[in-house]
Amino acid sequence: MKNSILITGGAGFIGFSLSKELLKKKYKVYSIDNFNNYYSVKIKKDRIQYLKKEFDNFFFKKIDLVNYKKLNEFVKKKNINKIIHLAAQAGVRYSYERPDIYFQSNLLGFFNVIEIARKNGIKEILAASTSSVYGDQKKFPIKENFETSKPIQFYAATKKSNEVMAYSYSKMFKMNFVFMRFFTVYGPWGRPDMSIFKFVKNIKSGKKIEIFNYGNHARDFTYIDDIVSGITKLIKKKNDGFKIFNIGNTKKVKLMDIVKKLQNILNKKAKIKYLPMQPGDILETHSNTKSLYDYCGYKSSTRIDEGLKNFVRWFNKYYK
Repeated sequence: MKNSILITGGAGFIGFSLSKELLKKKYKVYSIDNFNNYYSVKIKKDRIQYLKKEFDNFFFKKIDLVNYKKLNEFVKKKNINKIIHLAAQAGVRYSYERPDIYFQSNLLGFFNVIEIARKNGIKEILAASTSSVYGDQKKFPIKENFETSKPIQFYAATKKSNEVMAYSYSKMFKMNFVFMRFFTVYGPWGRPDMSIFKFVKNIKSGKKIEIFNYGNHARDFTYIDDIVSGITKLIKKKNDGFKIFNIGNTKKVKLMDIVKKLQNILNKKAKIKYLPMQPGDILETHSNTKSLYDYCGYKSSTRIDEGLKNFVRWFNKYYK
């Protein structure tokens, strides 16, 4: 089948959201995930159950990317045209506690994916990277050609390593790669370890929210539908060689403005605990996505107020 796609990290926030969109477009989606417990396994299983219930062109298998043999057995029996590699150990701060897990999932796991793709004749891979590769950037908005050789956390270092590994494979084996540097993703079915999710949960339950760097952060918050739109546009292209694109909202929002907006939506005042800057934290992110627009017509369309309302609506329904 021409539209057969493998999504790694299929139980994750972006993997699930992308699967849903591709399944609606009648793609055949093979999805794998290891259900690691970095955050709630329940929400990961609920995402997969939702897709299984709604679509008969969805096929899921629990596989850890570190298990080369099991992964290869799964891939070689399928007629897969493209791999969308979204599986990774996520989280900036956690890489201070367990860098070993990042090495296993993000380096060895990624190597297994590209090596198995090579051996099974799969020539095209779209892979998740991160805005964290830009390090503690001082110039904005951030373009793809900015310095990325000085990541300030091991998580970002593993993602930059993936880009470099893939570049060598594209040259050596004529494989085609597109790396997508995502900027702070939020929205329905989001990650419970991310700030907006935590803020809503704690404001609703009357618990304190933790605000790092005393609230002086700003982020390019990108709504999940915009991320999915960008990936979908890239999937439709015949991608040759090696390419890197930012996928962001192109507008920076102060963290304290997010808190104010959520207080208005929830009609409840937040209890705030102000804390100093955390190790590995980046002060500001702000994307330039012109090259992605020029390449495939991507433009973010979801305003932050709309995105936050959608998220709160989903949160209330999911946790009712």
